[in-house]
Amino acid sequence: MSKTKKDAVPVPPKPLAIQGYEGSFHQVAARQFFGKQVDILPCATFTDVIREAGNSKKTQGGVMAIENSIAGSILANYNLLQKSNLIVTGEVYLQIDQHLMVNPGVKLVDIREVHSHPMALLQCTEYLKRHPWKLIETEDTALSAKHVHQRKSKHIAAIAGALAAELFGMNIIAPNIHDVKNNYTRFLILQRHASEITGANKASISFHTDHSKGRLAQVLTLIAVHGINLSKLQSFPIAGSRFRYGFHADLEFEALDQYEAVTQELKKNTEYLRILGVYKKGKFNS
Repeated sequence: MSKTKKDAVPVPPKPLAIQGYEGSFHQVAARQFFGKQVDILPCATFTDVIREAGNSKKTQGGVMAIENSIAGSILANYNLLQKSNLIVTGEVYLQIDQHLMVNPGVKLVDIREVHSHPMALLQCTEYLKRHPWKLIETEDTALSAKHVHQRKSKHIAAIAGALAAELFGMNIIAPNIHDVKNNYTRFLILQRHASEITGANKASISFHTDHSKGRLAQVLTLIAVHGINLSKLQSFPIAGSRFRYGFHADLEFEALDQYEAVTQELKKNTEYLRILGVYKKGKFNS
């Protein structure tokens, strides 16, 4: 007997493409935006994230890191975003806390090696140099924790985030060992279609001017005159040109009519203008 609409099995939402593995900070960002039940599709590279996020048969979109409060912009990811047809529908500011974790029962005196991504090891230099451990660079923080767990190692620790410890049954033996305590990464939520977002107060745009004298200054003045905060301005070379540059800009506004008015003016004062997304500004977690 065929199922009726009433008793049909609901189709679960498609996963989100993320860079990294289960337990990574990208997964934490996905959970923070969509909730803890969201499924993920791990990808090895950011290029893979963009490709899979654009695949309507496999995902509902993706999550991609775009900048860090210490390391700055991830320029390659701005280029990937520019070349894609994906739309920014949200953002997450995530505090990056690094923890030293071991298998249950392992103590500090038992540790001989510490495994993690090179950036995570670098972020924890001050703590690590106080111990005679061998540091092993790996491709991912969460994957390091998973491997230590799978090997049931009694002499290897990993540096990763709290979600990795939770998922793989690891004990955090030394929490928050990173040198700089206020270290945030901004993640973009990327989807294939825009939707009306209640309370939208931020937009990401891409533009370039004719490069005549003072033209960029005129564009920036237009933004200011409309009472809009330019929270990000990132330049990037225009491929195939002789050192001409385009710009990525993040605009923060109080009302949509401000944003709509300024975009009408920008269309008149730029050679190229693309709206990458209109969304709600992310909040800093603590």
